[in-house]
Amino acid sequence: MLRPQGRSIARLFLALTAAAWAAAAGTGPPGDGAPALPAAGTAALPPLDGTTSLLVVAPHPDDETLCCAGVIQRVARAGGRVSVVWITSGDASFLDLLLIEKGLTGSASKQRALAGRRMREARAAASLLGVPDDRQLFLGYPDRGVLELLTGHHDTVYASRYTASSAVPYADALFPGHAYTGASLERDLAAVLERIRPTLVLAPSPHDSHPDHRGVALLTLRAMAGRGELTSVRCWIVHGGEGWPSPRELSPGLPLTRAPLLGAVPLASFDLTPAEEDSKLAAVRAYPTQLTTLAPFLLAFVRTSESFSAAP
Repeated sequence: MLRPQGRSIARLFLALTAAAWAAAAGTGPPGDGAPALPAAGTAALPPLDGTTSLLVVAPHPDDETLCCAGVIQRVARAGGRVSVVWITSGDASFLDLLLIEKGLTGSASKQRALAGRRMREARAAASLLGVPDDRQLFLGYPDRGVLELLTGHHDTVYASRYTASSAVPYADALFPGHAYTGASLERDLAAVLERIRPTLVLAPSPHDSHPDHRGVALLTLRAMAGRGELTSVRCWIVHGGEGWPSPRELSPGLPLTRAPLLGAVPLASFDLTPAEEDSKLAAVRAYPTQLTTLAPFLLAFVRTSESFSAAP
């Protein structure tokens, strides 16, 4: 179980996040005095140039493209360094497996094979956006298990019910064989941060409704706060509320609208050039496993803009 101090931090973080969302969205009881999360800095992105070291922290393969493809391209074109770290390899997607394998039953080996396919897709998409091969980093932690690692299995081993793995099973991961514990995940991300030394980190928003995304938000914000670099973090959101982004289809020429779950959280809009938007579409299309089941949702992120908020 999570150590007492870690448990307190996790509970406080999640409670404050919920309170801030409720206050921003206007759903909290009037006059209840719920604290709001203070902003660590401005939502606006810093200048993107040759001195920028960008790290995108993605819960699953495709998240980096959906929310950060424009920024990735801009930094790469400016001569900066661009890196992506995928926390999981997307090995819990039973619906993908069902449609790809054309069968009603899955197996741990098939789920791991699906993860291998999704990692190859991620590499193809990242390369299209200008991310060098040696800066495409996979940690291989359990899909649909990230938040549980941080809040229930910090020091005890977690076994994925999808892959039957209790340690990183992928040979091309950065740290194969590392145990599925929150402590191990924290150490691995810390090693990535030390290796990359980012000046800008793009990570999931704690307002995201997907537990892996909330878990990665907690993981990243805690790590960057520990380094005294929280103001270098900007947050993006994928699962931002029912029906969002709208319309659920490829919509050339339309900007990305505000996600309902962000409430009144201040946002900065990053405008893509037409060429960047085209390359983003190409990168999304590099994910055929995901497009098989989620094409309208994924293509709805190909817009003229991307949105970011300051780290809470």
